[in-house]
Amino acid sequence: MSASASAPEAKPSSRIPKVPFWAQIIAGLALGALLGWVARSQDVSWLKETLGQIGDIFVQLLKLAVAPLVFFAILVSITNLRKVNNAARLATRTLLWFMITSLIAVAIGLAIGLITNPGAGTGLTPQDGKLPKREGSWIDFLTGIVPTDVITPFTELNVLQIVFMAAVAGIAALKLGDRAKPILTLSESVLELLQKALWWVIRLAPLGTVGLIGFAIADYGWDLIGKYATFTADIYIGCALVLFVVYPTLLATVAKVNPLRFYRGAWPAIQLAFVSRSSVGTMPVTQKVTERLGVPKEYASFAVPFGATTKMDGCAAIYPALAAIFIAQIFDVQLGIGDYVLIAFVSVIGSAATAGLTGATVMLTLTLSTLGLPLEGVGLLMAIDPILDMIRTATNVAGQALVPVIVSAREKILDVDKYDTVTSSPVDEPEPVLAA
Repeated sequence: MSASASAPEAKPSSRIPKVPFWAQIIAGLALGALLGWVARSQDVSWLKETLGQIGDIFVQLLKLAVAPLVFFAILVSITNLRKVNNAARLATRTLLWFMITSLIAVAIGLAIGLITNPGAGTGLTPQDGKLPKREGSWIDFLTGIVPTDVITPFTELNVLQIVFMAAVAGIAALKLGDRAKPILTLSESVLELLQKALWWVIRLAPLGTVGLIGFAIADYGWDLIGKYATFTADIYIGCALVLFVVYPTLLATVAKVNPLRFYRGAWPAIQLAFVSRSSVGTMPVTQKVTERLGVPKEYASFAVPFGATTKMDGCAAIYPALAAIFIAQIFDVQLGIGDYVLIAFVSVIGSAATAGLTGATVMLTLTLSTLGLPLEGVGLLMAIDPILDMIRTATNVAGQALVPVIVSAREKILDVDKYDTVTSSPVDEPEPVLAA
């Protein structure tokens, strides 16, 4: 008997093909929209409640990891700068480009608002507004940076105070040198653990999408968008201009790289940001795609966590600019040149108030209080906020990946070969933030 005759016959594989993550997200969007429409049109209250609970659980799981993730990511990212040449220069350039892109974004938001008058003809009145549950003011912003104790910022999820404590701890660790190695080793291990746990949550994003999108449609319906049609279109157009005009222009002219390659590599983070509505929740994926685009790991581990808590072109630039104009028109308040300058100032300086979480209420109230506009205006926008927050967060995360690419290219540390050969394949699992 020949060897070939005795060989066992190969059995066809019965393994179910793996569905790409992006396809799961799109399927979640479609199913959520369908279930939301059914729940609203047929008045199926249990379906609406179920969708709401699914979406709430997903968001709560993301928020559960936010406080420790931000603390250890910022601490480790600052200490990782010791492994990077010209660390101070890189940090300064990163902050500078954060401010430049924010200024461009807020200018676009103001221009669109002045051209379209989003508050005109809505039928809304000041009586439709109500005071927000969370408010922001410059006094709160400045005095609130320093916590009164080390526990409250974590229990109340005050991300700005968490960032402050992490930055202080990171700088102190740098000053201690070798004596801080045990703490740094522990911090890196905890961060790796948090990223692993957060990735499990991220894998639930398609299911979370079903709940979030479905509940939004079931609760608000498409009729709501009619009143806010111009404002909603303005937000999406403004974010689209930043995403697909400003960012590609900067990549082509400043970084001198192919913009299409950037979007091919960054797409997994952008799509996750759109459905999760959380820059911090998307942070592990954002860092992974940034490294995949050729940014050195040591620098990316600083720039991305820093950007996830402070770099918000959608939530802290385009949105407050348009919202301020919208609310001023509803309340019949005339804004002047000085007011527009103040809006730009708040957007560039106060973006840390957005904290990388879902929604931008604190940043908006900070803007309104600076301009002296009624805070009740925030209540006018709360119903439509989930729909707006998706594109805002996608813009935020794209910017958080963009700036490290620009800075790396300008500083000649970008791996151009990796950038030019980047693929659009999904990120299966982000590697730990630890530097090699």
